[in-house]
Amino acid sequence: MKRVIIIGCPGSGKSTFARKLAEKTDLPLYYLDMLKWNSDKTTVSKNVFMSRLESVLSKELWIIDGNYLSTMELRLKYCDTVFILDYETSVCLSGISERKGKSRPDMPWIETEDDEEFLDFVRNYNTQVRPRVLDLLDKYCNKNIIIFKKRSEADSFLENMR
Repeated sequence: MKRVIIIGCPGSGKSTFARKLAEKTDLPLYYLDMLKWNSDKTTVSKNVFMSRLESVLSKELWIIDGNYLSTMELRLKYCDTVFILDYETSVCLSGISERKGKSRPDMPWIETEDDEEFLDFVRNYNTQVRPRVLDLLDKYCNKNIIIFKKRSEADSFLENMR
């Protein structure tokens, strides 16, 4: 495991899992949100984002946390391992609620209020985005793909790592 992507619905705990995995493996951790967003909630240009991402992908070792369907296939080409946090919508919505008002190393700002458009994206993720993600994973089935259906499975995996 040298090049890892962690994907799943927003609120699933990708960033928390990524931090714990990075601690266990000593792999450098990169957050797609930090590559794409500014602290004022604006995004960098697509060229800047892609340049930042390609810089990470060119490295020998990394963990990349984030869904971003637009760059998923590119990341799948480079990675050797994929972790999917494939949780129920209610778990993800709860995760979003729990992180509100907290500083996070994976985001350049603190969420203080609900973003209804974002919450709608989360509510529709399993029916609209997840099927496309699974299609991509079928295409890259030669990768080491680890799917967690519950947080307890991800926690157990981390606890049992050497």
